[in-house]
Amino acid sequence: MRSMVRRRTWATVGAAAAITVATVGSLGATQAFASPASVAAKHGTPTVSKEAFGSVVDSYTNKLTPVDRYTLANGEGMQVKILTYGGIVQSIVAPDEHGHLADVVLGFKTLADYVAKASPPVTANGGPYFGETIGRYGNRIALGTFKLNGTTYHLPINNGVNSLHGGLVGFGNHVWAATEVHGKGSAGVQLTLVSPDGDQGYPAQLTVVVTYTLNNDGQLGIHYSATNDSKNLATVLNLTNHSYFNLAGESSGAAYAQQVQINADSFTPTDTGLIPTGVIAPVKGTPFDFTKPFAIGARITDVSAPQGDQLLIAQGYDHNWVLNRTGLKAGQLGLAARASDPASGRELTVWTTEPGVQFYAGNFLNGTLVGISGHTYRQSAGYTFETQHYPNSPNQPNFPSTVLNAGNTYNSTTIFAFSS
Repeated sequence: MRSMVRRRTWATVGAAAAITVATVGSLGATQAFASPASVAAKHGTPTVSKEAFGSVVDSYTNKLTPVDRYTLANGEGMQVKILTYGGIVQSIVAPDEHGHLADVVLGFKTLADYVAKASPPVTANGGPYFGETIGRYGNRIALGTFKLNGTTYHLPINNGVNSLHGGLVGFGNHVWAATEVHGKGSAGVQLTLVSPDGDQGYPAQLTVVVTYTLNNDGQLGIHYSATNDSKNLATVLNLTNHSYFNLAGESSGAAYAQQVQINADSFTPTDTGLIPTGVIAPVKGTPFDFTKPFAIGARITDVSAPQGDQLLIAQGYDHNWVLNRTGLKAGQLGLAARASDPASGRELTVWTTEPGVQFYAGNFLNGTLVGISGHTYRQSAGYTFETQHYPNSPNQPNFPSTVLNAGNTYNSTTIFAFSS
């Protein structure tokens, strides 16, 4: 076996991550996540490079704007390609247990494909959001409305009767400013976007900074920061990344045989519009119990089981799990989920400071999209772990708050740790 890091227990990686956060607080732009000095000494320093990737008319400026692609590479053969358009993770190439490389996220080959198909702003039909940085509000807001400090705000409707992933022109539809960042044992890119007051109906101007870093431990870190620049307007915010994973490779077909474990004893059932009802329901005894590893497809059609109607509503898994965070402080990394592919030996462990994770099994991929390698993406071709606050939180007072008051700064961190 030549790839990355040998199989590590959740407790081992979690302890390293927790120590890091406790020592230096919210993860900064240049920070590696685990044993950076020793790892870099063994394998060489990770690198970052840039190349042109076309241009697009950005709706903020209405001007033709160049798009760049940054490549992060570590000493173990792992490469991550990130676009300044949408803050998109275009590809993650990772070795398996024999050292064979494969791209393990779904994506498109060209900028034109992302503009036209990923989350097209000219339609109300949504899109797959492959690899996008989602904002202002990841997931759904019921009926596209919420009330904040006595004012009712109206958002674009782009998912049935609801607003999804920030509206018709979300953060994934803009070109971000970018700069390279380097740390001890890590390399990355820092992306910045200024979202004006009223953007897609959301109040307050925001300065958003998303920093991707890669180290030799196979850890892709994403740190989100957003400052409410307004003097007297609050807003709501829920940032996430929408990468679809397939640990056998993005061209390998169905991922239903891959194993998933989610560190959650509860989830949030939804109504027929995929809006949480407000109930926090136990997963025990239901197809939503991933407290132990299960193949994704093992129970996805078990509609006669308790909570099985939820599988009918979403055509599979497309729900928010309430992460177990007992004993963790605010802003401290905790375990979210783990996935593994028995065939390749690749594993993915997800750590986050967020209270929830949306596990979505690619239910609405319908064979109309051709991916980066020329293969068609169909239902089950990939799955997401969207670390997040809960959907529709602005309309559910019993959910953790997503309000960002004037002058305050939001911070959130997620680590996607690959091993084999």
